[in-house]
Amino acid sequence: QVQLVESGGGLVQAGGSLRLSCAASGRTFRSYVMGWFRQAPGKEREFVESIRWNSGTTYYADSVKGRFTISGDNARSTVYLQMNSLKPEDTAVYYCAARSRADCIGYGCHTNANQYDYWGQGTQVTVSS
Repeated sequence: QVQLVESGGGLVQAGGSLRLSCAASGRTFRSYVMGWFRQAPGKEREFVESIRWNSGTTYYADSVKGRFTISGDNARSTVYLQMNSLKPEDTAVYYCAARSRADCIGYGCHTNANQYDYWGQGTQVTVSS
């Protein structure tokens, strides 16, 4: 069984920063892609940012462009999300996700939640105005 565990969420003022972490544990685990999604109250889960390990290619949502940065270590099955210049509209539960079934190429694959095989339990990020 593979588990993804997020940490680093919390309450921050607008303009502040947070760094989320996600680590995989359990049986031998190899992922092709790891990413972050978020879900605000009353809204659908949405893609935030992802990284394809084979090439290092990252994909991001327009809403976080220039503010959020994904990084990580494939060998350790760990991914981070550095969030700067946070806005109240960034308030959501942030979920880590991983895809292990096969490689995933292109924005359409990376942004589709159905393309991911494992999910974390989520970590709350609240940005006050």
